[in-house]
Amino acid sequence: MKVLVTGGAGYVGSTLVPFLLGAGNHVRVLDRLAFGGESLLGVWSHPGFEFVAGDVRDRAVIQNVVSGCDAVIHLAAIVGDPACARDPELAKATNLDASLALIDESRKAGVQRFIFASTCSNYGKMKDSNSFVNEDAELSPVSLYAETKVQVEEALLKSAGGNQWCPTPLRFATVYGVSPRMRFDLTVNEFTIELLTNKKLTVFGEQFWRPYVHVGDAARGILLVLSSPAEAIRGQVFNVGATDQNFQKKQLVEMIAPYAPDASVEYVHKNEDPRDYRVCFDRITKQLGYRTTRTVVQGIEEVARLAQSKIIGNFKEQKYRN
Repeated sequence: MKVLVTGGAGYVGSTLVPFLLGAGNHVRVLDRLAFGGESLLGVWSHPGFEFVAGDVRDRAVIQNVVSGCDAVIHLAAIVGDPACARDPELAKATNLDASLALIDESRKAGVQRFIFASTCSNYGKMKDSNSFVNEDAELSPVSLYAETKVQVEEALLKSAGGNQWCPTPLRFATVYGVSPRMRFDLTVNEFTIELLTNKKLTVFGEQFWRPYVHVGDAARGILLVLSSPAEAIRGQVFNVGATDQNFQKKQLVEMIAPYAPDASVEYVHKNEDPRDYRVCFDRITKQLGYRTTRTVVQGIEEVARLAQSKIIGNFKEQKYRN
């Protein structure tokens, strides 16, 4: 296929692009390079790789990059609650308005498959903390980031009629692990790097649940959906992750502790957290045969080796955080 990846220089995108190229696809990346483009150097000379510098909010750019594409993988976004809260207007323009325009222009251009990177944050706070939510559960977004994702999902699912157009929202668990565009502001990565390098960590709301997925497995999930029969994915929502990889924050700290035995942890108890959810991932496993290949324990070991390797000189640089 000829595949457009928006945000292809980002944390997930820079992991995904080599997978897509390795599967024989032609890959066109659109990215405004807010955090630089070094993450794409490894694929720069690949004959199937094409790069367009531009902003997903620019409709003329969108009309140009969707032309001739069989599929669009829409990753570009202002990612995470803090980044969206810092600049709500930019977040809305990027995550909602630009996404709706991209859907519209993709359909006009004859794009057949549209994979949208959504989030398990859409589930918000579970009514029953002893249960698991699935794709049919009520969505309760508690942040601007999740609200925009829910609205785009709704628009995509409403557009699902017709023989050729095949939209698929993917709700990703919280991502972790080493990527060409590294991030140290994601929970597993952040906790690991803080305990190993600063020797101390403050954890708020240690009892609340989140699901986690390795960045490589997130990319594999996208690749699997892209290659699945249209009738198996059209208008379907899939959670991407593994049911046994739901953890409380305190459990993460306990997994990291062997790598930083001399570090101190302060727990600041909170009775209320706006997000608290355990997620079931049976649908993508049963319908598409998806399996994750790495666990949080392995991801912690991976990030710990990175911290100890001296490959990255200053973990606090802003480019490693959204």
